[in-house]
Amino acid sequence: MVIPTFNRKDWASINTLRLLAMDMVEKAQSGHPGLPLGAAPMVYVLLSRFLKHDPTDPKWPNRDRFILSPGHGSALLYAWLHLAGYGLTLEDLKNFRQWGSLTPGHPEYNHPLGVEATTGPLGHGLAMGVGLAIAEKMLAGRFNRPEFTIFDHRIYALVSDGDLMEGIAAEAASLAGTLELGNLIYLYDDNQISIEGSTELSFTEDVRARFLAYGWQVIVVSEGDDLGSIYQAIQNARADRNHPSLLMIRTVLGAGSPKEGLPKAHGEPLGPEAIRATRSFYGYPSDQEFTVDQRVYDNFKNLGLIHQETRAAWLKKLAAYKKAFPNEASELQRRLTGEKPTNWLRALPTFKKGEIVATRSASGQILNALAPILPELVGGSADLAPSNKTELNALGFFSAITPNGRNLHFGVREAAMGAIANGLALADGLIPFVATFLVFSDFTRPALRLAAMMKIRTIFVFTHDSIGVGEDGPTHQPIEHLATLRAIPGLTVIRPADAYETAAAWQSALTRPGPTALALSRQDLPVLHLNDFPNSVGNALKGGYILSEALNKNPEAIILATGSEVSLALSAQKILNDRGRQVRVVSLPSWEIFDEQPLNYRETVLPSRLTRRLSLEAGLSLGWNRYLGPTGRALSIETFGASAPAARLFAEFGFTPINVANLLEQLY
Repeated sequence: MVIPTFNRKDWASINTLRLLAMDMVEKAQSGHPGLPLGAAPMVYVLLSRFLKHDPTDPKWPNRDRFILSPGHGSALLYAWLHLAGYGLTLEDLKNFRQWGSLTPGHPEYNHPLGVEATTGPLGHGLAMGVGLAIAEKMLAGRFNRPEFTIFDHRIYALVSDGDLMEGIAAEAASLAGTLELGNLIYLYDDNQISIEGSTELSFTEDVRARFLAYGWQVIVVSEGDDLGSIYQAIQNARADRNHPSLLMIRTVLGAGSPKEGLPKAHGEPLGPEAIRATRSFYGYPSDQEFTVDQRVYDNFKNLGLIHQETRAAWLKKLAAYKKAFPNEASELQRRLTGEKPTNWLRALPTFKKGEIVATRSASGQILNALAPILPELVGGSADLAPSNKTELNALGFFSAITPNGRNLHFGVREAAMGAIANGLALADGLIPFVATFLVFSDFTRPALRLAAMMKIRTIFVFTHDSIGVGEDGPTHQPIEHLATLRAIPGLTVIRPADAYETAAAWQSALTRPGPTALALSRQDLPVLHLNDFPNSVGNALKGGYILSEALNKNPEAIILATGSEVSLALSAQKILNDRGRQVRVVSLPSWEIFDEQPLNYRETVLPSRLTRRLSLEAGLSLGWNRYLGPTGRALSIETFGASAPAARLFAEFGFTPINVANLLEQLY
């Protein structure tokens, strides 16, 4: 192996990265200077000598990805994006962490271009990188041909001590090793300092042995300023296509500053005196903040020209591929643009009114009907596929030897599963779904939140959505979970009442921007709609609609319900009809979608004049007041559940037709 010579222009570029980051933090009087000062050399070697990218086309599908998992080091990433030509100006750097700037405190996906993922919660960047690595192998398995390598990019990340302490990192790294993701290369900023002090306080494990046990290649670099050794380590990692690689690079937090090696260098500005000393240490005038030598700009420009040539060669190859494999090329183009095949909804299965089918089972039928039409649909479960009904039949399982498999075995790793799914969604041409029980959505909550921030189409399937779980008892019965999911801005939550509302839910999830959470029943439910989807539940796509009108078409009260409680509302309506009450039943599968509808539509469904309102949902009533008003009432569950057969539980908690009818009459 020939190791290139690193010269003055390289060190000038490295030190410019360091000092720009330091200046950004100092001007903002907020941020983290320690990581950029210590990690700049390894990041420079990676980004200047290995990363395949082109700032003139930031969304080039075959680009390498670089993720800054310790997002608090964002000043280093922004400094590189500025120098590499991604559109960030020096003025943007000066506005670091300020209102409306392109340089927020932690990296935000596409804000600016060149940021591949929103990171900050430690461990999530590491786990999303695993998803991106799986995506590359899936796309290569589908589209590459012996003479046409369309996808051959790698996923790089900088990871920190804090990342490796998080449980999600252990889950993701274990799965990455099992799947032999040789396209995954992580640079570990091994500075052995955390906010509270030395990592000896809480993190004394043998990281090398741990990752070797996961099935990773581990390479140790003892000096973080040894550019040649860092280069050689990355080259060796690239040569091993059968194992993910962890490069343990020993660095010094806050290198070159008076606070180097101290916890204080981690998360606070260095201060004017230390700034001057640091600038002097690196051979720069003490009063020249935000200064970039033209030779540094020229260096980055020349490095960029190499990658422009690489992308041009790829585009030429793609043009030839289109001629040789027109069908595959057409599919690739469609998937990259996010378009759906014509008439894809015609693939949806049909159900008979009155048929008894759990919405989890209906979801499984819908998934398997759509999967042949939507090859971009991939996913799996946290070791619960038979219960979640999420296996794509006869479409194989993804592995190192079967990259065409569209099912994923995540194992019992809900936290990593959610983040890995986000990585899959960040890739081009895939729509991921993942599944577990609704009660375990707690494990996936940070990933749900990040998906909503990034506005990516990750679909979370949560089955066993109520006390209908039955005998498993309160540990497995979700009570507060729908309320907490609905509290996440940008997340669409849908709890369908029957098979046809489930079909509408999948249509919404596959077409709406941003992530969707589906809450599905374990227990069987009656099909409430006629067999003419989508017309029979067209209004279900509006999030809420009149399912059953009062007999005289002039209602005096409304029962609102979601999911399994909708059929209960219909049964109560029949009792109230016999009592001469005029009651409307509204199915409200998605609050978020309903709230987006025009005011006149919402007023048609829930007229302001109808103040007698009763909501039915087997969970917390939190949030229902927005639809009930000051005089409405909620039938809910405000305690944990219990272990008993489902029918007994619903009766004990008051979810019976006669009790619902009586509660509504109390509002008269």
